[in-house]
Amino acid sequence: MPLKELRAELRALAKPRQAEVLMRFFKTGPGQYGEGDRFLGIKVPVQRAVAKKHRDISLGDVKKLMASPVHEERLVSLMILIENYNRADDAGRDKIIGLYLANTRNINNWDLVDLSAPQLLGRHLHGGNMKILKKLARSSSLWERRIAIVSTYYSIKKGEYDITLELAELLLDDGHDLIHKAVGWMLREVGKRDIGTERLFLDKHAAAMPRTMLRYAVERFPEKLRRSYMTR
Repeated sequence: MPLKELRAELRALAKPRQAEVLMRFFKTGPGQYGEGDRFLGIKVPVQRAVAKKHRDISLGDVKKLMASPVHEERLVSLMILIENYNRADDAGRDKIIGLYLANTRNINNWDLVDLSAPQLLGRHLHGGNMKILKKLARSSSLWERRIAIVSTYYSIKKGEYDITLELAELLLDDGHDLIHKAVGWMLREVGKRDIGTERLFLDKHAAAMPRTMLRYAVERFPEKLRRSYMTR
């Protein structure tokens, strides 16, 4: 019973004190974005090793892991999807992405999104139709909106910025701090590769951007330039 063995292995690795720290860090209290999430307290490299060891479990079992109330089980499920995407043929990759998109409600904290979105959805859509990212960026789900913008990191690393800038513009008026941070982060990544392109976007939008978004976007700028944007 591969799934039972995987879960037993994770529970054997649990660190209750670390779990308490993680529950505070990932805002699991009442009314917070991670409300009700449960942690075992396992470090990411250890989870990655577990995922690699159990990467041959079925997609049905991966789906069960994705629906788990335990954070580490959901993270391991995404690591397994990445492992399998990397070695799948086109049909297999389509099936993996189908599973990913059908379960976005369970990709429900920023680390789960940030680990998986570029390596799965961003990679899968690169060079093709980005319509799904625009749809996700307009979603009522905080996590789907974050998946949309963070997925573009894959294109950014390929030197392609148009989809990032388009989604950043769509998300300028977003009300959630986690989206402000994600958009600012992606703009900063654009600027690390092409500061001129980032500055063109900021010259147009900086005055209207949420302060957190702008602060993240200009974090790597020279001090004088950073201040000039922050005081607009």
